[in-house]
Amino acid sequence: MTDVLLIQPPIRDFYLTAKRTIPYGLACIAAALMKESFSVEILDGLATSKSRIIPWPDEMDYLRQYYGKPDTSPFGLFHSFRHFGFSFHHLGEAARQSGAFLVGIASLFTAYSDEAMKTAEAVKAAHPHCTVVVGGHHATEMPEEVLQCRAVDYVLRGEGEVSMPQLARAVREGIHPSCIPGIAYREGDGTIRVQPPAFMQDLDAYPLPAMSLIRQKFYRRGSSGSTVVMASRGCPMRCTYCSMGAASSVPYRRRSVGAVLKEVEEAVVNQGAGFIDFEDENISLQKEWFLKLLKGIQERCGAYSPELRAMNGLFPPTLDEETIAAMQKAGFKALNLSLGTVAPEQLRRFQRPDVREAFDRALACAEKTGLEAVGYVIVGAPDQDPRDSIGDLLFLASRRVLAGVSVYYPSPGSSDFRKCHEAQVLPPRLSLMRSTAIPVSHTTTREESVTLLRLGRILNFMKLQQWNGMNPIEPRPFSEEALRAATDRMERGVLLLQAFLHDGIIRGVTPEGEVYAHKTSTELCGRFIEGLKKIDQIL
Repeated sequence: MTDVLLIQPPIRDFYLTAKRTIPYGLACIAAALMKESFSVEILDGLATSKSRIIPWPDEMDYLRQYYGKPDTSPFGLFHSFRHFGFSFHHLGEAARQSGAFLVGIASLFTAYSDEAMKTAEAVKAAHPHCTVVVGGHHATEMPEEVLQCRAVDYVLRGEGEVSMPQLARAVREGIHPSCIPGIAYREGDGTIRVQPPAFMQDLDAYPLPAMSLIRQKFYRRGSSGSTVVMASRGCPMRCTYCSMGAASSVPYRRRSVGAVLKEVEEAVVNQGAGFIDFEDENISLQKEWFLKLLKGIQERCGAYSPELRAMNGLFPPTLDEETIAAMQKAGFKALNLSLGTVAPEQLRRFQRPDVREAFDRALACAEKTGLEAVGYVIVGAPDQDPRDSIGDLLFLASRRVLAGVSVYYPSPGSSDFRKCHEAQVLPPRLSLMRSTAIPVSHTTTREESVTLLRLGRILNFMKLQQWNGMNPIEPRPFSEEALRAATDRMERGVLLLQAFLHDGIIRGVTPEGEVYAHKTSTELCGRFIEGLKKIDQIL
């Protein structure tokens, strides 16, 4: 028997990146509960290789024109919709067997809130006497929506490390939790009461996350483990598309270097982590603090050679030669650089500075120190001009960096979410608020967003071929006979790329060998090809 069970629900989508789903937040909450002498288990609904193809949701039928046929070429996107993780029935039975009096369910991303609610319903059906509480970013921003699910007893807004131990104590002692910070609940007459979000004041005052409760074997990379660390919470910037910046309810706070080093050392030395992703919104913001952290990691963990990454993105102006050299020595092998866009008007809309010079400096330093680099741009945002997005891709084409194309999705709590609401372009269902659903069709249409995403794939294929020593790929008319004679996927990719450069048509190939044209914007493909002709070499 355990006191509190914390659940990460399964996910339903076209794909899943397992290394981005480590339930770090639940491990942090578990540690706070354990500090108050509660017994805790984490049930990670994603910690299994099990997945199954399920029918497309009806609300996503419009995507069939873009993803309808499978594509085995290097330019393929998505096709099958899948349930990743354990079944809802399995989670409900596991909750019943745990005997927990309090079950906490994470609802981080609005697009997956349906799965969180189905998990709550399964838990309540199998274990009716437990108390069900839901937390996470979605629950914080849309507590009334969550409480529409009758299986949910409470919502905790903000950081659960603060409020979850208090809720557990109140439930165990039979005290009404109305005064707990961050709580939202239904009154007997159905009225919903909502408290402001709760946030930790001193991050160092809380224990290290209970990562031992996570099924770490599932998250291994090769022969070593992988983990997540957060050295700070929030971000002081005001990017309009982000729900974690200064314009949101999340305050910016940073842990001490010593506290972060203790967590990194525990992960690497005692838990065998060979890969660590810093999930901070802006980890390199304060140079002196970041350099001290990097030096400490090198001194304490250098003998174990962990690979470090900051996959949420790095702000180029915070990176200089000294910082990047220190990152390389500490274990970074790649820079994930947040570019956003290079279009002046769109930068103004995003409330971001022009970082082109800093971006180029970071790339030069990365090449000098042997680091790879990815530059991330956003496409499809409200009022964004798709021709500007072509300019962003061409900017990346002329530099030694891979292109990361992120299709915009409205994030509750962000300025752009409110903008989408006012412009009446929010998708009709919460499940559509994800990049794979191409949720917003405004000044950039869905067809144009998909085109930009495919052009990013094409650009990266061109770069990788040239970096591997291939001569520049020349346009050539499409030949189905040559394609059938191709012996591997890469060879087919070269033939399809040559044809694209010749006629601007992006083709796919089914597993059965059928060749077909993807639905794309002829204008954007033409602009991209013409722009490539003006670049001496695709770097």
